This record gives sequence, structure tokens and C-alpha cells, in this order.
Amino acid sequence: MTLRGDFHMHTRFSYDCLVAPEALARRCVQVGLDCIAVTDHNTIEGARAVQAAAPFTVIIGAEIKSTAGEITGLFLQEEIPPGLSPVETARRIKEQGALVSIPHPFTGMGRSALDRETATDLLPYVDIVEGFNARTMRSADNAAAKQFARERGLPVTAVSDAHALRELGRAYTEFPEFDGSPQGFKQALGEAALTESPAGAFVHAHTTLNKLIRPLVKPRSAGR
Repeated sequence: MTLRGDFHMHTRFSYDCLVAPEALARRCVQVGLDCIAVTDHNTIEGARAVQAAAPFTVIIGAEIKSTAGEITGLFLQEEIPPGLSPVETARRIKEQGALVSIPHPFTGMGRSALDRETATDLLPYVDIVEGFNARTMRSADNAAAKQFARERGLPVTAVSDAHALRELGRAYTEFPEFDGSPQGFKQALGEAALTESPAGAFVHAHTTLNKLIRPLVKPRSAGR
């Protein structure tokens, strides 16, 4: 069986997103995603909420802000605080038996991306690289991420990085069914096929609007 996965998306538990976990789960069903990772900023609360609502596999994740850019943890058991060094952030992810994924590497442009030097320093911890992030504006940056991973024998994913429901289902990763473990997941990604469709420039304007509206929404909880 082949799974259709997307391993980077957000809910209202992120400061720059207004999507309800239940709505995200319904949208994933509509667009045929059957294995996702919810990666809110600095919290796993959104992932847990989606997992409770979804009839498909949900990997508990978070996009954690280190002192030199964001690092994604997949299969997390506990939250990791922001503001740690990149190495300490990655080390704490691995201590949980979780996987380290590098989101939108080398992109800059205010996206809290790791630069090449920092990503290279983290290689002893890195399991996965986002080879295609739909919100990355320059195709050359996605190409550089793929090359970085390929030269080091690391699996790559295609992700939406969705902050709105309409972004889901455009970019995704097809890969074989796995045994549910982090290592089984990583191994299955070695046979992945990527579907790549850019989200378009409008999505960043939408996220900026979310940040402005967010103080008025007063959700139950939100990523820091």
C-alpha cells in the first residue's frame, strides 16, 4: 500500500495560523492525505488535537525555533522549549527517539531557516531534509536542499507547510506503508516519490494577515 503524506503543516496552536484541528483533519481526508505530521511552532498540542480527530495516521511533531533557525521534530513525546542552540534542540529531539527534519533549509527571507553551515554542523543528528517546501519562493532553494540531502544520503520529503486549508493536497510525499516506528518511517522515505506544486506568493500575505487577526481570536492555546 502506498501512503500519501505531508509532514509540515500548522493549526491555530501556531501564532500565524487560524486553522482548527478538526477542520484540518477533514480537509486531509478530502484531498487524500492519509499520513501527516502536524508541526506547530514550539508546541505539540495541535498535533495531539488533530490526532484525536483524524481517522488516519498523525505523527506528533513541532517546528522548534532554535537560536539559529527552525528545526522540526517528528514522533515527539514531549515538547522541546524554543531558544536552545541548534545542537541542543536536535539532541533533545533524538533523546525522545524522534526524528530530526530540516525545514525549508537555506531559504532565509525571514523564514527562520537554518543556513548551510548550521545544517552541516547538525548532520550527526539529521534524519530527513525537506527537499520541496511549497512555500519556498525560489526554486533554486528547493534544489539546493535536495542536493544537500542527496550528497549526504538523507531522505527528502515534499511538504505543503500549510497555514490555510486550501494549501493542503498540493505538495505531498508518496511512500510505502511502514510499521509505525520512527525508523520504519525513515526507511520508507527512502522509496518516496515527491509531488511538487508551489503554493504561490499569496500564502505569505495570508500568514501576515493571520498574525494581525490572531490577537482577536483568543484560542484555547497557541504556540509561542
